[in-house]
Amino acid sequence: MKNTYFDLVDQTFYFPQEGFDLVGNKLRFHGIDLNNLIEKYGTPLKLTYIPKIADQIKKARNYFKVAMNKIQYQGKYHYCYCTKSSHFSHVLDEVLDNNTELETSSEFDIDLIRKLFYRWDIKKDKIIINNGFKTPAYVQKIGGLIADGFTNVIPVLDNIDEFDLYEKYIEHPTNIGIRLATEEEPNFEFYTSRLGIRQSAVLQFYKDKLLKHPKFKVKLLHFFVDTGIKDDIYYWNELKKGIKLYCQLKKICPDLTGINIGGGLPIRNSLSFDYDYKYMINEIVRLIKESCEESKIPEPDIYTEFGKYTVGESGAIFFSVIGQKQQNDAELWYMIDNSLMTTLPDSWGISERFILLPVNNWENEPQRVNIGGLSCDNADYYNSEAHINQVFLPSIKKGQNLILGFFHCGAYQDSLSGYGGIKHCLLPSPQHIIVDRDEDGNLFDWKMADHQDADSMLKLLGY
Repeated sequence: MKNTYFDLVDQTFYFPQEGFDLVGNKLRFHGIDLNNLIEKYGTPLKLTYIPKIADQIKKARNYFKVAMNKIQYQGKYHYCYCTKSSHFSHVLDEVLDNNTELETSSEFDIDLIRKLFYRWDIKKDKIIINNGFKTPAYVQKIGGLIADGFTNVIPVLDNIDEFDLYEKYIEHPTNIGIRLATEEEPNFEFYTSRLGIRQSAVLQFYKDKLLKHPKFKVKLLHFFVDTGIKDDIYYWNELKKGIKLYCQLKKICPDLTGINIGGGLPIRNSLSFDYDYKYMINEIVRLIKESCEESKIPEPDIYTEFGKYTVGESGAIFFSVIGQKQQNDAELWYMIDNSLMTTLPDSWGISERFILLPVNNWENEPQRVNIGGLSCDNADYYNSEAHINQVFLPSIKKGQNLILGFFHCGAYQDSLSGYGGIKHCLLPSPQHIIVDRDEDGNLFDWKMADHQDADSMLKLLGY
């Protein structure tokens, strides 16, 4: 009876599957020969596969297009990219090549918008939605964009007091949004999101402050369910409440034309991932249309702010197993050549799971292991996957090396870990390479950043 790692995967999942296949017991990712790439660059190695970004944008757009056409939905769909997911220029270049709109989260995001404009990556009619709690400096920079002729900037009110800053620092007529505070899941530590204006206050605030305001028009109602777009009672209930408030506000606010459901489309975190994107988007569009018909108002334009969905599946990071430690009869550790805490902070901070697969040795027997990072912190480990509370990897025979790949980790990890900055135990950032395809579909790669060295870290520390 065969008992290889490939057999374990083959018996557990449909494999090969999108993005993953084997050639001679060596894993490939979107056709990339990972073994050759790692021989060329070594580990630890961060990889960004650029074409996947465009694929995700096109998929989501198509889901919304089909859903809207099916029921003759009259509003438009606007795909906004949430810049905080990844601010890298190679990411924004691909995003903007696909003609998306943009969403900002902080003061310095506005500086990024200006950089994009000066490089001719965007024009002044680009839709730019400004979210987040606004500091005076953030609002001043938003006002500066509007004063300089950016015609589709939409600052979104996060709280009622923030409006005083808008009146002070935004001098020109401006379309604005209002963010609705959603209820958190019942098992969360608090009941209502800290982001947005409480639902019971939105209509009265509009009547008191905005109904006849000479400078500001409410163009957009924004809400976001933090746990994501899920097929459960909690999500549908929050969505229906947001749509209901849109309908109520529209009846007294003729300028209101858009509803923003935020982000939250999930990405594949396991080979067993099963999510019906088509069904979910069909239902969202249907609910909005039906509610508007019942209220006898036009359907709004639909905005989304997909960040993780856009860039998450483009990323991967690779480690070498540099040692084994059998700590007791049941616990075998594979020690890797970097830290999980610093390179995949989501795995440590919020127990996020990623697709974990070996690059080589699929012909070896599988065994249950724990993965240990190089830091001296007890929490620097990875020992469960999204589909099972265990990790199985190939055994390592004498003289063999084993390369591990964590996939679909292209969102948030770099900004949370401090790309190129100081890491726990002074463990360096891995080198970073970009893989793309030319006009003929041929793969090519280039190095974005070298392994971080000791001198660069010590300089940051003042030595």
